[in-house]
Amino acid sequence: MDILRPALINIKGRVYRKNFVQEDNYEEEEEDFSYMRPPESEDCADDEICDTYVIEQTDKGFRCAIDVPSVLYKYIIGKKGETRRRLEFDTKTSINIPKQGVEGQIVITGFHKASVSSAVTRVEVLVESFRKKQPFTHFLSFPLNHPQVQEGFLKFKEEVLQQCSKDHGVEESIFQNPAKLHLTIGTLALLNDMEVRKACEHLEECENIIRDITEGKPLQLEVTGIEYMNDDPAMVDVLYAKVGVQDGSNKLQLIADRLVEHFVSAGLMVREWDRVKLHGTVMNTRFRKDHTVEDAGGSGRPGTSGREAFDARNILKKFGAYHFGAFELNTVLLSQRYSTDCTGYYTSAGSIGFS
Repeated sequence: MDILRPALINIKGRVYRKNFVQEDNYEEEEEDFSYMRPPESEDCADDEICDTYVIEQTDKGFRCAIDVPSVLYKYIIGKKGETRRRLEFDTKTSINIPKQGVEGQIVITGFHKASVSSAVTRVEVLVESFRKKQPFTHFLSFPLNHPQVQEGFLKFKEEVLQQCSKDHGVEESIFQNPAKLHLTIGTLALLNDMEVRKACEHLEECENIIRDITEGKPLQLEVTGIEYMNDDPAMVDVLYAKVGVQDGSNKLQLIADRLVEHFVSAGLMVREWDRVKLHGTVMNTRFRKDHTVEDAGGSGRPGTSGREAFDARNILKKFGAYHFGAFELNTVLLSQRYSTDCTGYYTSAGSIGFS
């Protein structure tokens, strides 16, 4: 790590320096909080931190309960409980963690308010750091599985296999499931039911924002043309269909960007790009080995993670302006990864309409 450019972590608008140490008896990297000295007085050293959490005074001192998904408990406990013991020793507090798999609150108690506040901050840094390493569980999307678009996609697949199957890496297994056609807006790691409910609530808050853009009307979309993500058309991992509003407006892009802004502000999504790259995946080399994988705005880098790229030059030449169909879009979905409903599309956790 470059000590002049240390890794930073942002929690609720506060920025902390993050150091890594590798311990022989712990299977993952842990955070080094030695730069955060335990408070020396009973007064809160950081008023902003104290205002962020409800730290209650009790007859034995102070207490604070924070919501942490059970899947992250192990990172606060550490190997053989070492991380928790170190946190408790440094901050002169007691950290009570529910049993693994039991959703609840982590309760921190101590004789001094500043001690509890310091422990809460360190736990938050740990949680935020390891949360980013969790695979995404849900994603926001515009569904493209309209019957007309599905029919156009199936014809595209048939013609590509007839005309380009001799090209390197082109085979039936790398085509998207027509029932799962969609435009990914952004991905989320929702680690318990409470976080799923929170995400649904935030999606509902976006309804008025979207209706202001669409004027309460569905968007007339056209799915025409294909494009690839990386720089070499002979080594492609992801081929996608281009989607636009028929009237030529940027309403679809604007809705996607506004949704991401809202969810990033709520701390439920990590911003990856300045603008959402709207694309409907039609071919993906990840499908070659795992048919349950769905597109999440992948990098399109050839050869990553053992993926076998395919030669898309003929496909682009012959089908570059292919028309998949037109349809009326009226929905944004919050969908669950790997789970499908009776229609074959991803199971919806929540949705909002344009009108």
